Amino acid sequence: EDFGDEWATKYMFHYRWHFKEDAENAASLLPLNHNASLPEEHWKQFSDYIGPRQIERLWVVGSNENTAPVIEESYKRFLAIMERHLANSPYIFGQKPSSADFAIFGQLTQLIGFDPTSRNIAHEISKRTVAWINSMEDLSGLKIENKEWFDVDLIPNSLKELFTEVGKVYVPALIANAKALEKGDETWETKIDDVAWSQKAFPYQAKCLNWIKEEFESLSEVDKVKVLEILDGSGCEKLLKS
Repeated sequence: EDFGDEWATKYMFHYRWHFKEDAENAASLLPLNHNASLPEEHWKQFSDYIGPRQIERLWVVGSNENTAPVIEESYKRFLAIMERHLANSPYIFGQKPSSADFAIFGQLTQLIGFDPTSRNIAHEISKRTVAWINSMEDLSGLKIENKEWFDVDLIPNSLKELFTEVGKVYVPALIANAKALEKGDETWETKIDDVAWSQKAFPYQAKCLNWIKEEFESLSEVDKVKVLEILDGSGCEKLLKS
């Protein structure tokens, strides 16, 4: 869930404002999404304001010429993992949707449904994810009480691959962010996928890390061992030891 909320946001913001075609598309359509009846002159004013303002804020999510390949390759790997995962499971953790599904769905509605470059990439790499977004749009009436999560002793390789992607790109950011805040630094710097990454420190993401640790500590000792076994080698286990 946290990966969807906080790292997939980087996919979305980067693809929307890094590329000229996407930025022009967003600057033009976003004012109309607010009010499709905007007078022509007001529409142009809003478009001329929104585009430059958001492009200037790419640094907030860490997007720049140096980190662009990291974000883009992560997005492509994520889609490839989802393609394999959805071939055997309708949702992230089994036969019913979780908060993780909805967090990821939220970002992908934009990446697949709004922004041209990321949409084209998704259609090329993972048509299952494209279809999944469409089915997630309306789950009303879905009876889930008799649906099961994965057996913890039978976790599919595709889910482990997803944990590995989280450990590769998001875990280093979470840990570096928390350490920076502990020291009172306004920015943090670390290596993500062997590339130097620096951005503003966010208190909320430190809270996210603490919540993850608190949830882990609330487990029984037996379940803690199982979780660590599942996460072993993915990089995600570092969250619980940082």
